[in-house]
Amino acid sequence: MIHSYLLCIQILLMKLYTSKNKKAISNVVRGKKMKKGAFAVLMCYVLWGILPIFWKLLNQLDPVYILASRIFWSLIFCFVLIIFKKESLKIKEVIKNKKEILLLCAAGVMVSINWGSYIWAVNNNHILEASLAYYMNPIITILMGFACFKEKLNKNQWISVVIAFIGVMIPIIRYGQVPYLAVIIGGSFAIYGAIKKMVKAESQVSLIIETAAVTPIAIVYIIYAEINGIGAIGVIHNPMQFLLLPLAGIITAVPLLLFAQGIKSTPYSLAGILMYVNPALQLLIGVILYKEKFTAINAITFGFIWIALIIFLMSNMDISKKTELA
Repeated sequence: MIHSYLLCIQILLMKLYTSKNKKAISNVVRGKKMKKGAFAVLMCYVLWGILPIFWKLLNQLDPVYILASRIFWSLIFCFVLIIFKKESLKIKEVIKNKKEILLLCAAGVMVSINWGSYIWAVNNNHILEASLAYYMNPIITILMGFACFKEKLNKNQWISVVIAFIGVMIPIIRYGQVPYLAVIIGGSFAIYGAIKKMVKAESQVSLIIETAAVTPIAIVYIIYAEINGIGAIGVIHNPMQFLLLPLAGIITAVPLLLFAQGIKSTPYSLAGILMYVNPALQLLIGVILYKEKFTAINAITFGFIWIALIIFLMSNMDISKKTELA
């Protein structure tokens, strides 16, 4: 019954965004550069949506150790990519720009917070809360677009923000608890996205610098964990699982490269709506594959977020129609 309810909601949202909004999509992606950018962002979200399956394979490890390994191997992968593409000179050019370096260091911190809290959520059976975070993220992103990039919101868009806020407040009122994981995961990525939109460096270069900024801390923790027997050597007994650690770098870097490449030519509000593909996949994986409980409060909270997204999508359709008539 719950599975049918979830599938119906996902299908409804998809139909609103695709079948009823085909003309709006075609207008948005008319430019070749913008079309490629939106597709890159979409593929990034799809890959993120199925990541819980990968992190579950490493759930015997400490989440902080997984995060540290993820950072370290992401840097190695990016270095190999830069050398292969012979773009090392571009790194030197970016390093000379102090403003760019500060932005990338801030991006490194925010994405590390996002990664760490997300891994902890997945491996502690909170995939639904992680999913809620990314359902909230479009609304947070919309607000970021308004605050940082002067993107105007109409009345219906503001209504969607208010409804989403009410949805987040429901578990607080019911249980007296803030859905802190959802707020941290969703908020950190929205801030990360806003920072990346201001970065001028190419995606590979920006990713390697932001990853390098936090790698020293990651290496220190990996050494500490191994010395104290809580690292991979002391915990993992299946040799094949050791291969998952370097693979974590690849599956981390590829979506981020897609996001960094696509976000520069994609309207931030569109990126916010495309984001919902990610939590839709996470929600279905959490409930169907890992049997997490979808309670009445979950249903009400998610319901408010879904309603907010539907209103926002319908608002975008109205804007597109007015643009066509103008």
